[in-house]
Amino acid sequence: MAAKLPLLLFLLAVLQACSRKVEEDEYEDVTGNQKWVLAPKTQDTDATLILNKLLREYDKKLRPDIGIKPTVIDVDIYVNSIGPVSSINMEYQIDIFFAQTWTDSRLRFNSTMKILTLNSNMVGLIWIPDTIFRNSKTAEAHWITTPNQLLRIWNDGKILYTLRLTINAECQLQLHNFPMDEHSCPLIFSSYGYPKEEMVYRWRKNSVEAADQKSWRLYQFDFMGLRNTSEIVKTSAGDYIVMTIYFDLSRRMGYFTIQTYIPCILTVVLSWVSFWIKKDATPARTALGITTVLTMTTLSTIARKSLPRVSYVTAMDLFVTVCFLFVFAALMEYATLNYYSSCRKPNCTKKKKSLPDVSFGHMMNYSVLDMRPPPTVITLNNAMYWQEFEETCVYECLDGKDCQSFFCCYEECKSGSWRRGRIHIDILELDSYSRVFFPTSFLLFNLVYWVGYLYL
Repeated sequence: MAAKLPLLLFLLAVLQACSRKVEEDEYEDVTGNQKWVLAPKTQDTDATLILNKLLREYDKKLRPDIGIKPTVIDVDIYVNSIGPVSSINMEYQIDIFFAQTWTDSRLRFNSTMKILTLNSNMVGLIWIPDTIFRNSKTAEAHWITTPNQLLRIWNDGKILYTLRLTINAECQLQLHNFPMDEHSCPLIFSSYGYPKEEMVYRWRKNSVEAADQKSWRLYQFDFMGLRNTSEIVKTSAGDYIVMTIYFDLSRRMGYFTIQTYIPCILTVVLSWVSFWIKKDATPARTALGITTVLTMTTLSTIARKSLPRVSYVTAMDLFVTVCFLFVFAALMEYATLNYYSSCRKPNCTKKKKSLPDVSFGHMMNYSVLDMRPPPTVITLNNAMYWQEFEETCVYECLDGKDCQSFFCCYEECKSGSWRRGRIHIDILELDSYSRVFFPTSFLLFNLVYWVGYLYL
């Protein structure tokens, strides 16, 4: 009995080894050293036989159900990221997974396997839709480390084809409200050659999804949402079904507030400093006015670099232009003040002479010993006025037309019948008027501007 025991143990060891070899022959290690993930070799053989049989008489040049009914393409899109958006080029970049599903009865098969999951090598062997993106400027398929394409075939002939794309799509931005503008940037696709009688696109339920926005490069925009539509476009080649996704974007104002709006406001306020500088300080007031005008010119040029060369006026153009006018008006205010201040009463030489009294119709003789200067008579609007200046001063007042305007060069211009119904403005008080008028008008402009563009 003791002699038979080693023999029995030897036979058991041989049987175990044979059993282990049979199991290793039946399964293939598909992950290298990971023995616990195995695929039956019989299924590999079965899949190869299925594909060879399906492709034996398959013509990839013909669409499914040709001549019988249209091919229905169900579309799904997963948005990886959006951005950046270029206002100058009027385009945006988008990275998506684009999935199309259709049924091809020629690819039905009977097997224990329900789905065949294949790579990009199979894509060129079957018919796939000729989908194009109508508003794409450039498009790129990802090829690292292998072509980012997936193909699945169900046993009932349903096919799923997905690929990853990065598209630079056109987006016609309407910049009338820039930089407080909102846009709907579209992504438009359709068949290139098959009209609706041969190919029909349709959206699946919840067919458009978006990834987490933390990785998106929407530097100047906020993503407000998306919506998808479908429509029929009539062309000379037939009626095509066009699918569109709209990405709603709203521009952020932070960059433009810091770079344009605040500097413009501060430059306008700086130009008001000249109203508190003495009118005799010509170099100081002139230098301040010219400096603020040149600063506004520079800010206007910089603001325009963020925009394409559109022909209409944007909201930022309006604001910068009005600020420039305020600064320019402040400079012109001092020029007006300086001009009229220089034409105050001139030091005219008083002369002793006799003049006819035109009001009484006879001559009035003045004695040589009379210490009072002889008056000079001028006629303004058919009224007689006496001036104690020589004729050159009278001519200067008439030639400068100071007495015919709202601004008086001489104190004597304040009275007289010709002043009736007119408002008297003392030109020397122009700085006092400007200290109130300029800030008030600029404040009212800002109130109307921001309320109008932000809330109306």
